[in-house]
Amino acid sequence: MTTATAHALSEHEQKVDRAKLGMWMFLGSEVMFFTGFLAAYIALRMSDPAWPSGHGRLNWPLAAANTVVLIVSSFTMALGVNAAQRNLTQRLRLCLGATALLGLVFLVVKAIEYNDKFHHGHYPSTDLFYGTYFLLTGFHGLHVLGGVIALTITAGMANRFSSKWFAPVENVGLYWHFVDIVWIFLFPTLYLL
Repeated sequence: MTTATAHALSEHEQKVDRAKLGMWMFLGSEVMFFTGFLAAYIALRMSDPAWPSGHGRLNWPLAAANTVVLIVSSFTMALGVNAAQRNLTQRLRLCLGATALLGLVFLVVKAIEYNDKFHHGHYPSTDLFYGTYFLLTGFHGLHVLGGVIALTITAGMANRFSSKWFAPVENVGLYWHFVDIVWIFLFPTLYLL
């Protein structure tokens, strides 16, 4: 290997490392963001003995189905990263598309749930419970939508990735897994407790 080739490879590896570091820093800030929201919810709930339980006011079976949708989407995302590592462009597109589709399914189910709440006169301004419910699930839904957009763009660029350069797929995967993990915390906190 020539010195120029080694230098170019080193520059490429540095770009990949910077991209990963940037994604981890972004995810760290998002963890703090959601942790603050969850901590505020828990503090509000613990300070009010009359706080209603989520399972009594929310459609937990529908939310449980949505949880399964996101868990399956994490699996398809992992398959997509694996396909990128193995230069399987068509499989990568299929996996990213399936993950984006599952994200859309999640959003549609959440819209159905919101519509039901609005139909029964429950809005963010109804009381503190619904205010925090809509805030937490709304921000999460925006993150899911952002992930669906990123997945769609990445799937459209699938022919640019190779086993030596798949950092964008890996970064979208990290983001998507983060979105899934946040829901794993939101679901029991809001719906079951």
